[in-house]
Amino acid sequence: MRHGHRPRPPLHIRDRRAVLWPAAAGAPHVREPAPRAAVVGGGIAGLAAATALAERGVRVDLLEERPTLGGRLRGWHTRLADGSTATMSRGFHAFFRQYYNLRGLLRRTVDDSGTGCGAGTLVPLPDYPLRRAGGPSDSFRRVPRTPPWSVLGFVARSPTFTLSGMARMNPRAALPLLDVRVPEIYRRLDEVSAAEFLDRVRFPDEARDLAFEVFSRSFFADPRELSAAELVLMFHIYFLGSAEGLLFDVPAEPFPFALWDPLARRLGKLGVRVRTGVGVRSLVPEGDGFALSLSARPDDADPEVHRYDACVLTLDSRGLQTLVADSPRIGDEHWRAGIARLRQAPPFLVSRYWLDRPVAPGRPGFLGTSGYGPLDNVSVLDRWEGEAARWARRSGGSVVELHAYAVPAGRDRTAVEARTRHELSRVYPETARAGTVDVRHEWQQDCPHFPVGGYADRPGVRTRHPRLVVAGDLVRTRLPVALMERAATTGFQAANALLATWGVRGHPLWSVPVAGRSAALRALSRLG
Repeated sequence: MRHGHRPRPPLHIRDRRAVLWPAAAGAPHVREPAPRAAVVGGGIAGLAAATALAERGVRVDLLEERPTLGGRLRGWHTRLADGSTATMSRGFHAFFRQYYNLRGLLRRTVDDSGTGCGAGTLVPLPDYPLRRAGGPSDSFRRVPRTPPWSVLGFVARSPTFTLSGMARMNPRAALPLLDVRVPEIYRRLDEVSAAEFLDRVRFPDEARDLAFEVFSRSFFADPRELSAAELVLMFHIYFLGSAEGLLFDVPAEPFPFALWDPLARRLGKLGVRVRTGVGVRSLVPEGDGFALSLSARPDDADPEVHRYDACVLTLDSRGLQTLVADSPRIGDEHWRAGIARLRQAPPFLVSRYWLDRPVAPGRPGFLGTSGYGPLDNVSVLDRWEGEAARWARRSGGSVVELHAYAVPAGRDRTAVEARTRHELSRVYPETARAGTVDVRHEWQQDCPHFPVGGYADRPGVRTRHPRLVVAGDLVRTRLPVALMERAATTGFQAANALLATWGVRGHPLWSVPVAGRSAALRALSRLG
């Protein structure tokens, strides 16, 4: 699949060992009359699938129950106490340089003059520091990008990885880190928790929060419940297997303006009908296609019924469970049972404060924290987001966002909100004296959970019906991808699977290397 002529990688791919996953051959466009496809869900996966299908001439309806696109990266307007209008969201997201297919999607919004309307609005953050309460801090700013120099450079500069701590590690237990392949890594480590794996490795205690905060917390999960396979895959994608490094980019404006509005305009030019505020209540196979019941309200007694030749499901785990339960004729018993067993990650909090005085100069735009109660990271939005920066200039204040991940069930939410604000004053003492112009607290629990032993329950892109496919960050794929990149990648894969049924060529994809970068280390890994 990955052999033959290798085209030049896109400009946003710097790793010379990035892997091309060629598209299946076929006609450049579907034949007339063009088939109709429903893409259910307007997040990253749905936007990728809709784009990929429409570019090959498929007539696409993009159906999103919420009023805005973007899924878990959507944004909405809110009016502040000072009369300002601001764009609220569910919080900071890092666009790593390894997100090849997501960036390929966003690059489609560059206009004919070459001006970036999507990918061009991503700006780099110079560092991703991690601060420990009462302890040392780590930085990724000057770490080389290419393994093994990235590992050696980080260890040499890090105050966390001491020689004594590393001497106590169990090298044999760490061998799986040296050669990560999908799905083999799940067969090796899916029955082990992330915390147990680090226990086996005897990962230095003082360095554990580096692994947990940088990797495990990206899944909004307690490391005692997270599959070690996901943790090890993350190490491979971002550190041990890729030469793209651990630094990342962020949108220079709120998500709708920087990303989704330009992409929606692109979809409109391709003929996609975007319908927001419309949910899919049930899905019934009819011949080679499907009948979908659509309505704005779950209790609508008279939903619209529309017929499509194909369907892409890009819902979160709870939404997918609900639709499958209400659509008893799709999937076999085993597939449906796996969907029913999917779990959501624990609740998380995003608190955004509009403060009446600035955060001290020199504070990073994004800071990971450890040992500060429920506080997992701090974003000073006016350091990099245009809307926040303009508000800060007008008011003389600052816009600060706090995250608390994996909040235990039943915890008093008001108390958690107050505690994260208190911990901010410990991290940045100047904020203790700042007044709050306004604040928004967002509690959510809709991220997929990747529990120990849960890999088998997750759906793949294909189902037993060739015209019904699934995409999203919860979906299994052979490509070494995670988080937003898994959503974009499976969106393209879902579109490619449908295009193949019509004899139409798909879209090529890219990924970080699919195995360890060194033949010697790959051989050593097999001893583990």
